[in-house]
Amino acid sequence: MRTSYWPDEYIQKRCSAKEALQRIHAGQRVFIGSSCGEPQHLVQSLVDSADRFSDLEVVRLMSLENSPITRLALDSRSTNFSIRNIYQGSATAKHLSANRPFITPMHISRVPGLFLKRHLPINAALIQTSTPDDFGWMSMGISVDVGIAAAQAADIVIAQVNAKMPRVLGHSFIHVNDVDVIVEKDEALLTLGQLPEFETAHSIARLVANLIEDGSTFQLGLGATPKAILLALSEKNDLGVHTQFIIDGIMDLVSMGVITNRYKGINDGKAVATNAVGSKNLYEFVHDNPAIEFYPSDYVNNPGIISRHNKMVSINMIMEMDLTGQAAVDALPHNYFAGVSSMLDFIRGTDACPEGKSILMLPSTSMDGKTSRIVPALESGAVVIPRSDVSYVISEYGAVNLFGKNLQERATAMISLAHPDYRDELFQQAKSLGLMSPGRKLSESLRSVYPVGLEEVRRYDDQTVKFRPAKPVDIRRIQEHFYSLDRNDVVARFFYEKTAFLRDDVESMIESDYIKNLTMLAVTGEFGFGKVIGLGAYMLEPKNNMAEIAFSVSRPWQGKAIASVILYKLAEAAKKNGISGLVAYTSPENRGMVKLFKKLPYKIHSSLSDGMVVLTCHFEKTTDEAAPPENATSSNHEGGH
Repeated sequence: MRTSYWPDEYIQKRCSAKEALQRIHAGQRVFIGSSCGEPQHLVQSLVDSADRFSDLEVVRLMSLENSPITRLALDSRSTNFSIRNIYQGSATAKHLSANRPFITPMHISRVPGLFLKRHLPINAALIQTSTPDDFGWMSMGISVDVGIAAAQAADIVIAQVNAKMPRVLGHSFIHVNDVDVIVEKDEALLTLGQLPEFETAHSIARLVANLIEDGSTFQLGLGATPKAILLALSEKNDLGVHTQFIIDGIMDLVSMGVITNRYKGINDGKAVATNAVGSKNLYEFVHDNPAIEFYPSDYVNNPGIISRHNKMVSINMIMEMDLTGQAAVDALPHNYFAGVSSMLDFIRGTDACPEGKSILMLPSTSMDGKTSRIVPALESGAVVIPRSDVSYVISEYGAVNLFGKNLQERATAMISLAHPDYRDELFQQAKSLGLMSPGRKLSESLRSVYPVGLEEVRRYDDQTVKFRPAKPVDIRRIQEHFYSLDRNDVVARFFYEKTAFLRDDVESMIESDYIKNLTMLAVTGEFGFGKVIGLGAYMLEPKNNMAEIAFSVSRPWQGKAIASVILYKLAEAAKKNGISGLVAYTSPENRGMVKLFKKLPYKIHSSLSDGMVVLTCHFEKTTDEAAPPENATSSNHEGGH
């Protein structure tokens, strides 16, 4: 059999778009390349020749709102074309309503198999490639995803060869000999401008960044906060990238040395993706860049591949979540390829990673603030991410981990993430839905805004301790802390040998509005599953505007200045909240409490009353400023256990 010489093949296969489309007939199924790699010239020619087709089915991933194929999808000439949109979102948003009848819900990792197994036979594939290299290989450039599989499965492959398409490395190539028709047309690639940012984007981004460790590999969806997230990651080190989309912010982090891909554990040294969407500068950045490789979606989005990465973190935006943790997701207007169809692939792959973290971001309200994005219950048709797949959830009001939590704990956690204006109503609806036990009351802390500025992380030898205000979801772990205390420590804290720490007692004990009453915790362990090793609280005495304080520290952590850090936090908050000073009641034998109180940088007054030592200080009466305890290294963080 004679082997053809590819330059001869290339010349023989060249023709105009109009001639190329003569190979497509009525009743056939046509795949069109995705996202910013859409072959615009071919698509526009297809639209222009619509009158000669009938019942032509166009298969594509969701695309830009202003692209020719999207305009075609909304065209009234339904007898000429029908559009099959592969999309895994809820499709409940108003801007998606016209597309809803034609949506095929699928995980993007399974789409290549749909084509290759001929479950959905492709008669013609319209793709866009770079010019061929010296060996006849053409790169599919900024859009590899499912296009390679479509080209391999199609009866006819029509390639728009565009000199402006970057040559992206990896498994992105198709050979001239494997293409049936070549249409040469140089034109500017589709670009994506700055994505809209929620007003709360930077607050959410800082909380997300606190969960990402140096050396992590991350995936970032194109929700509403990518710019803020990437800015928040600028102080990290040796991050890796395994994601669906490379965007401008990732390019910036590479140039800053934040992204090195050094410790990924798989594809080390390479940023791996399936697409690039962004600016012209981004497309120049990915051209022939040996540090970037694009692979098809059945590799990049394969949960088994995702799970092999070190410290894999998936970061995605959702549109709504109910009180049990079910999430609704939809693409934003103007940006239909927001990674919605890849979200669950990355969530499940990340969950299978030993040190993985799946993070869902959720602004608490709609853009105009008139609607809560945290709702009592989602309709079943709107659910994209089941509650059993949800772990970390972040709004501008904090972060929670729903993994392993019961429905009451989940509802409490979600209400704490909601805008304060909607919390009372959500609590009552939770009770109506049976998500709260009958005796539960809405705590002051659920009505109040969590003071993230009081949070701090310190290292004690090889362990990390997070100091933070208590949350409504902490009741059980505080109970466990009290039950674990030494008998003498229980007596020192409660002034008698208390043996039961019932939920209602603990709940009223730490009832906090973060202003008049505040409980600070010292927590070790994984986010959402931390163990309380120290606790301090102040409770306002309105008569004299003084706050009574009390502490407890687990025996293994005593002598490490845990209570000192908590005391400084309580004093800082009380002073800021307009409280005049602090008061502590303790037994004369509790010298540790006396010594602790006297560490404050205020004049301390000590007296005896009914056999108890009474320690007081007023914030306006200072001694020489004392430095915070230094038994550990510290750094300020936002977020929460």
